Amino acid sequence: MHRRTAATTPSSKVAASRERRARRGGNKSNNGGGVRNVNGHLPHHSKHYSNEKGMGLGKRITLLTIGLTFVCILLIWGAGNSDSRISPKNAIRRMRKGKSNYQSPREKTQPESILPQTSDVTNQNPYTVEALDKNPHLGWQPPLVPSPLGSSFSWRTCFKADPTSDGSDQPAGCNENPSELGKAPAVEKDWVPDVTMVRTMMMYGKDRDGNPFPPPLSKELCEDIAVRGGKQGDSNKECVRESMIRRTGALNSTTVTISPSNHYEAKSNGDTDSIVVPAPKIMCLVYTMADAHANRIRAMRETWAGGCDGFLAFSTESDPRLPAISLEHEGPEAYENMWQKVRSIWKFVGTHYLEDYDWFFIGGDDLYVLPHNLKTYLASLIHKDGTDPKSKEYFVGRRFNSGGGLFNSGGAGYSLSQATLRKFLAAMDDAKHCSADKRTSMEDVMIARCLSHLGIYFTDTRDAKGRERFHPFAPGSHLHWTPPGPGQQRDWYEDYNKDWGILQGKDCCAPDSVSFHYIKKASMARHMEALLYSCDEAVM
Repeated sequence: MHRRTAATTPSSKVAASRERRARRGGNKSNNGGGVRNVNGHLPHHSKHYSNEKGMGLGKRITLLTIGLTFVCILLIWGAGNSDSRISPKNAIRRMRKGKSNYQSPREKTQPESILPQTSDVTNQNPYTVEALDKNPHLGWQPPLVPSPLGSSFSWRTCFKADPTSDGSDQPAGCNENPSELGKAPAVEKDWVPDVTMVRTMMMYGKDRDGNPFPPPLSKELCEDIAVRGGKQGDSNKECVRESMIRRTGALNSTTVTISPSNHYEAKSNGDTDSIVVPAPKIMCLVYTMADAHANRIRAMRETWAGGCDGFLAFSTESDPRLPAISLEHEGPEAYENMWQKVRSIWKFVGTHYLEDYDWFFIGGDDLYVLPHNLKTYLASLIHKDGTDPKSKEYFVGRRFNSGGGLFNSGGAGYSLSQATLRKFLAAMDDAKHCSADKRTSMEDVMIARCLSHLGIYFTDTRDAKGRERFHPFAPGSHLHWTPPGPGQQRDWYEDYNKDWGILQGKDCCAPDSVSFHYIKKASMARHMEALLYSCDEAVM
């Protein structure tokens, strides 16, 4: 233990003043107001004994007694306050002792980095003794391993990886290598994840080591970056620019500004076009595999996931730090058995979280979501209809018609209101109408058939101009899609949308779009996040 050194001149007014400020400041690690030096200690002062010469023995004994008493007091005080130079690995131990204001010595903002725009950051530290006893992984964040190339490192290198890679071939600096994540802690068999932990970190704006959360993104991610990292051919950025896709609010905002008239063929009810209302509570569910934890799931966690009030990945391996959970289900863990995996997901969510959220949004690990845009749309929908998602059934997403019936695209992600999930849970084991025993990859078709049987129909999610909000492809693919010409093979995408048509070019995507599919690379997810939340309009 490092004890603080006291000034040796008790009669000095300057020293006494500094001591009073030190006591008021508590165990501060900064040097604000001269309370501590860079090592976390009280500043040393030179000794002055100009009055000591010729001093009588009695006075010397008196002064010595006072000085020793003062030093003892300081030593006792110092024993109860650990030195501020504590390593990150002791952060939890320090928090459990009630000293949760730990600040990591690591640089808070990397050079040439940009922080996401936020609004409702809370100043109350959530990493309390009680909170960490309940969830010891709250506030955990994997270390940011810098590239040995230093300022010569380019994010474009990260885009060159195979999208199916687990990240083990990615260099330091890409934040995708499994070695950076480490081994997942074990969980109990009946473990129920804390799905609010990423949201808690987002609202506080820091991890438990005091580093910014979400981590700052490099300014380089605002540049034109193609799928393979090239400087030309960034069709995703082109779509964001041409379609004027924008976030409707900060990820940590607790309110949304809705436009009740911005729905396709919506009838005006006399409302003004901008109404501020509380944001609905949404839980985001992602199905994935363990080899995606260190790259795609980590990228989600460090970008858009904190915009959801609850976030949980359903995987082949549990990891309470992310959080991710592995559930048992009928049949093998295979793409061809996706419907049984999704059934187990809905059953688990309905058992543990049904009453906690207004809406539940589900999609794969190659999905990029704008949670505030999703909340804005859903709030606008129920305001227009004058309903409550806790009692009114909604099935919301991107409608397709395969010829065998309507369904919402699983690739684009879809939402169930609380009332819909409650009704589905009561009927999901119906083998005849809800395909309880079927093994198929078409989970989106299966749940649509079940909900249709229950009388729950599809919502037209287009905006007032007919532009789509939920997208089964990446932005650039939608921007440049064209129907097949004469003599060319038919396009399933055109066939599935024949009832309402497909708008082309910049009208492909609504400005308040909610989701995009096929964002398979973690680096591309970060690129999208930078474009939509951090970059200046000038670079667009």
